[in-house]
Formats: sequence, C-alpha cells, structure tokens
Amino acid sequence: MKKHEQILAGILIVQIILTVVVFWPKSSATVASEPIFPDLESGDIVWFTIVDADGNNVTLQKVTGEWVLPDADDYPVTEDKVTSLAEKLATLSTGRLVTRTDASHKQLQVAPDTFVRRIEFETTDGAKHILYLGSSPNYGAIHFRLEGENETYLTNDISTVDANATAASWIETTYVNVPQNDIVKLTLKNGNGTFVFVREAVPGQGAEGEEVGQWTMEGLAADETLSETRVTATVRQAAWLNMIRPLGKENKPAYGMDKPSAVATVETADRSVTLRIGAQDPEDNSYAAISSESPYYVRVAEFSVQNLVENTREDFLELPSTPTPEGEGDTS
Repeated sequence: MKKHEQILAGILIVQIILTVVVFWPKSSATVASEPIFPDLESGDIVWFTIVDADGNNVTLQKVTGEWVLPDADDYPVTEDKVTSLAEKLATLSTGRLVTRTDASHKQLQVAPDTFVRRIEFETTDGAKHILYLGSSPNYGAIHFRLEGENETYLTNDISTVDANATAASWIETTYVNVPQNDIVKLTLKNGNGTFVFVREAVPGQGAEGEEVGQWTMEGLAADETLSETRVTATVRQAAWLNMIRPLGKENKPAYGMDKPSAVATVETADRSVTLRIGAQDPEDNSYAAISSESPYYVRVAEFSVQNLVENTREDFLELPSTPTPEGEGDTS
C-alpha cells in the first residue's frame, strides 16, 4: 500500500510540474516580442463589435469621421474611449507567451465559446480581426489570443474595462439635465391624475437678488400640508435623468408613447422641457422615454422615474401625525 501511495504522489508531482511549465508566463527576455498587428495604426480601425461573457454586445462604427452607435440611429459615442481602445490594440505584442497549444484556451478563457471579451474589428482596407480577452492571473494582467492562432499571451496593456460590451460605457449617459434650482413649475400627469406644482421666487440674497421659494400644489386644501421633500424628489427625477442606452429616433409601438405611463414638464424662466415615459419592459423593468430636447428615444431605469410613474396625490402630502393614546405618554 505504501508503494502505491508513493507512485500516486510521484504522478501528482509530475502533473504539478507540467502545469507550471505550460501555464507559467514566459519572460519577455526569452521570447522575441513582435506586434500582434504589425501594420495596424489606431486610426485605421473603423468598426468594432464587442461581446462579453454575459451575452451583452455593442457595435461601434466610424461614420464620416465620427464614432457612433449604428444600432441606435448613429447615436454619438465618446470618441476618446474608442480611440483609447484602438491605441491599446495597436500596441499588443507577443512578448509574454503563455502557451502554444489550444488545450488551455478554455481554462484561460480565450476560446470561441468561453471568453471574457470577444473583440471583432475592421480596418479601412476591409480586413477583419477577432481578439479574445480572457482571465486575469494577477492584478493588471490579462490573457489574450488572436482568432486562428493557438498562442495565448499575457499583457498589462489592455483590460476588459477598456472593452465594455454595453452601450452606456461608450456614451454620455446624461439624457435630461435642467438645473433644479432654476425650475419654477412642474406639471406631472400619470395614471393617478394630473399634479401641478409651482415655486415662486421670493426676495432673498441670491446672485440676482432673489431666491426660490417653497413649492405649492394646485388644489391643496386648507387642512393639507405639502411634503416639500417628496415634491423635490419628484422634480429631481423630471429634471435630471440618466439613460441605460439609446434606442434610436423611430417611435416604435413597443415604446408605448401613445399611452405614456407619465408625462412631466418642467419650466424655468426661459425654458420648458417635457419628458414622456412610455411602456415598461418586462424583461428588465426599464422604461422607454423621450425628451422634447432630444430626437432619440432611450431606455431608463425603473428607479429613476418611479416617482413620476407611480406617485399619487397622497404621496405629495405630509402624513397626519398619529395622536398618542391617552395615558401612554404619562410616566408619572
């Protein structure tokens, strides 16, 4: 039995040694370093499609010199982010070889069906390339492999953060932005009714010699008290809104704009902005939305418009205090 255990131990040691040999990153001093894309200049790239392990995907395209989202009617992209990715791809090299065999591709997450990121890009001459970004063996380093090649390399020059597969990672996500202190009126219509709030300027010490006063609500009864906090929170949702992603310029039936969930109009001294909240997507609970200041329909998170869609009249009122039953507060 003891001899059998010694044989098993010997086999285990051999397996450990082989694993270290196969997966230990080779030093750049022992492997000749060459560019992965020898003739690539960052400005040559005109199209990207990026997919992540969760199935998210985004396509970026250069149209008349500007980077856009072609699947959202050419919604503008933050060019610096795309340029940064293109520059990092152009600098990738073969200096840190990890393995020359395909047996480890799945384990290193650089296989066609097992990856962290799949980046496909096209250059001005029509050439297409596919690169897989895989696992990270230590902070700042990541495995990568070029489609059609068995060799897998390690690099610190790029990360999965540089190649996010959601549209929001590539755009300015602020969709509505009206300075809240400038707003003097909010008109909100949803399934629970129509609510009109007015805030008049009163004498004060502001930059223009006056400051904004408290909110009032049309139709407020004498025995009712408006909740300033709740009104302010609702005004904030109508005045400042981030998108999840742009949808495009076409008003599709699925957006539900013919029977919107809410319509909110904020007014300043010289500006009026109307936000329409459409149907809710049952898959992710987001809402379609359109602003009067944008030609693009967008998706917004449920929590970001919840007050606009769900609030009732009672939600804007201070709850009456509950009287203390006689004798409960008496400690004598």
